[in-house]
Amino acid sequence: MGWFGKLMFGSMGMFIGGPLGAIAGAALGHHLVDKRQAYATGQPRLIYAEQTQAAYFVSMFSILGKLAKIDGVVTGDEIAVVERFIGNLKMGDREKQFAKQVFNEAKDSRYSIDDFAVQFYQISQAQPTVLVSFLDLLFQIAAADHRFHPAEESALKRMKDIFHMSDQQFNSMKGAYFKDVDRFYKVLNCAPECSDEEIKAKHKKLVKDFHPDTIVSKGLPEEFTEFATKRFREIREAYEEIRKERSF
Repeated sequence: MGWFGKLMFGSMGMFIGGPLGAIAGAALGHHLVDKRQAYATGQPRLIYAEQTQAAYFVSMFSILGKLAKIDGVVTGDEIAVVERFIGNLKMGDREKQFAKQVFNEAKDSRYSIDDFAVQFYQISQAQPTVLVSFLDLLFQIAAADHRFHPAEESALKRMKDIFHMSDQQFNSMKGAYFKDVDRFYKVLNCAPECSDEEIKAKHKKLVKDFHPDTIVSKGLPEEFTEFATKRFREIREAYEEIRKERSF
């Protein structure tokens, strides 16, 4: 009998405790059999390895649930990424359903993503590869809607610190999923706080100032024309990236 089968006869809180135990217990709810049967037959116990597997499982889907909702709403794209991830796991239908229940319980719980991350680190600190792989998965969830919300970035940075990972590792993952949008704002002489209308106005003015036809008409030196042409391309690229990021 695997850890999930044994878990159906007991309480997750007994094995993990804390926020993760509470979430698992709530998610397991309707899977539990009659406790009288459990006590009559002798409650099976999870060995240490099985406790670790169970705790890892619950940690994973609790954190995914909390991250998916940290920007205020869980999008269809984010749900699709999680469901695809669950579908690729080599486990039975009952375990997959349990994963979805943990995800849903955690996202609406009173616990913070940091609470879950601390327990996850305690479980996985001896396996840095697991921590790196898990943070990469979280970036996939954050990138599902093609926008890196400030709340998502802040949460992942805190998780990086909890996992004792380097800034270089974090920035490398970030670069794999998100372009440097801040750089694009700087090209347009804007800031992320600017409104869509302000960005459009800045873009319009810069396009007019650096358009090749405008430069040629002023009779400026060839060197400046080359610079202006390059600048014009950067302006158009920056605007397109910000436009896609903001969906306007």
